[in-house]
Amino acid sequence: MNTYFDNNATTPLDPPVLDAMLPFLREHFANPSSGSTDARKVHRAVEKARGQVAALVGCQPGEIIFTSGGTESNNSAIFSATEIFPTRRHLISAPTEHDCVRQYLRWLQETRGYEITWLKVDSQGRIDLAELATAIRPDETALVTLMWANNETGVLHPVAEAAQIAADHDVLFHTDAVQVVGKIPLQLASTSIHSLALSGHKFHAPKGIGALYVDHRVPFRPWLLGGGQENQRRSGTENVSGIIGLGAAAEAAAPTATSEVRDYFESEIQRHFPDVSIHAVEAPRIPNTSNLRLPGTHAEGLMILLDRQGIALSAGSACHTGALHPSHVLEAMGLNAVDARECLRISFSRHHTRADASQLVEALATAIGKMRRTLLGS
Repeated sequence: MNTYFDNNATTPLDPPVLDAMLPFLREHFANPSSGSTDARKVHRAVEKARGQVAALVGCQPGEIIFTSGGTESNNSAIFSATEIFPTRRHLISAPTEHDCVRQYLRWLQETRGYEITWLKVDSQGRIDLAELATAIRPDETALVTLMWANNETGVLHPVAEAAQIAADHDVLFHTDAVQVVGKIPLQLASTSIHSLALSGHKFHAPKGIGALYVDHRVPFRPWLLGGGQENQRRSGTENVSGIIGLGAAAEAAAPTATSEVRDYFESEIQRHFPDVSIHAVEAPRIPNTSNLRLPGTHAEGLMILLDRQGIALSAGSACHTGALHPSHVLEAMGLNAVDARECLRISFSRHHTRADASQLVEALATAIGKMRRTLLGS
């Protein structure tokens, strides 16, 4: 696990989380909607997990809806907003959102005639709250949706302030908090956030389980219809073992992580290579994420060299049909294709130490040196 530095993509399952799940994969397999003794026990376990997740994000247990993960939660929140305000045909977001938000909004635009305002971000990936306030159209804007922390750069948007601006204009506010939950303390009850998405596999729970927070004072229209599970808000037989794992991971998360390991890594890599630049270093960031530009390298080649050393991380760009393009996040921040192919993302977990960061620096130094020698022909 200590050679894995791609925790914004997914995290390893914590052993105590697996231990909590196993009884519900073996002996306690009853459907929680059934009437048997064991089914009632399973139902109580599901409700305990609901309370554990609610405690992690600072809300009431009844405000938590279990889903399959971040994509479903984000899509459900957007769908609900459009159903609650069917005559409001304007939505606001940012170009650096995750694709599960961007693509749904574009689908609404292209097939349902919605108008989308994309807020600008500066070179540090930050939005301008004044632009948000100006963009809201009374009686026309149905929803503002902004991710709390960016998955590529770690940039934190001022979500609490943005939510208050939306609420002041009688507009719903949703946040994709997939990269925030378990990393920084949250108290949703003290904010004007109307809905929030989270995903278990980002904080050491299993894949395929997540949750959607919906403020109890806000109406909600379900995306999935059927058996009426989750208090009529999300139909479908519950993923019981996943829910139990999500609850156990939430209880263990205790988001007290600091940026000490990340900051140590960044200082060390810049000490070795002064020409390395760190994206969004002037912006507030979640404590585990570093997005680097390494001049004179190719990210895809570095990843191969690092993989041979047993190091896993992510590139800061995407390759489509053989042509390298900037990620939409880096492009919105002003990077071009040449810059993008030199970018890597490192995302630590709460289990990493300075020693792990040092190991990564040494591996990167070896890979960078080899690639630069190759590219320079020396």
